[in-house]
Formats: sequence, C-alpha cells, structure tokens
Amino acid sequence: MRFALALVAPVVLTACATTPAPSEPQDGISRAGLNERVYVDGPYVTPIAVLEDSRCPMNARCIWAGRTRLSIKVDLGSRSETHEISTDKPVQVADGQLSLVEVQPDLMAGEQAGTQKPYRFGFRFAGGL
Repeated sequence: MRFALALVAPVVLTACATTPAPSEPQDGISRAGLNERVYVDGPYVTPIAVLEDSRCPMNARCIWAGRTRLSIKVDLGSRSETHEISTDKPVQVADGQLSLVEVQPDLMAGEQAGTQKPYRFGFRFAGGL
C-alpha cells in the first residue's frame, strides 16, 4: 500500500502544479460567468446581468453581427463602481480601458440566449502608462 502511494503521489502533485486556476487569464483574457469575480490585470470584475444579447447566431446570415451588453461591478481597491459594458465599446476604468472581448456560448438559430449553457464572458484590461 505504501509503495502504491509513493508512486501515485508525484503524479497527482504534478497534475495539480501544471493545471492553471480557473480565474487565471489564458491568452490574455480573464473569463467569468454571471456573479463570478475575476481579476483582469488590475481591476476585479464581476458580471452582474446580461442587458442585451443580439449576437448573430453561428448558423445564420446576418446584416449586423450584433452585440452583448452587460452590467458589471468593478472593484478598484477601496471602492467599487458599476458600469455598463458592451462588445462594441470598451469602458474607461481608472487609468485604462476594460473591454468585453468574448461571450460564450455561441448562439444558434432557434435557441434562446443563455438557456443551453451558462454564459462565460472574457475581459481584457489595457492599463495606462
């Protein structure tokens, strides 16, 4: 039994060490679901509510690509602010700009937004100098 534990322990510890935490940015994008707080290279951002999701479904042809608008809470150290952000317009936050760069899952024609899988939002922060 001890021999088996000695063989398994390094494999388990290696797997834990190489798996990134879900809140760590991947590809420079910090991702969160509704009411999940995420660190975005400076501020902490919490998506509060989806105000609009007019994205063009993946299996449709559209004249306009559409957009997604969110209500978000931004934590800046000792204070918090509420903002509206959309995929087509970044928001000025402190000394930089916060952008909503990704919305998942993709929409499909005939499905209602947010009913198949929970929303996931990707954010980027470009800080000032």
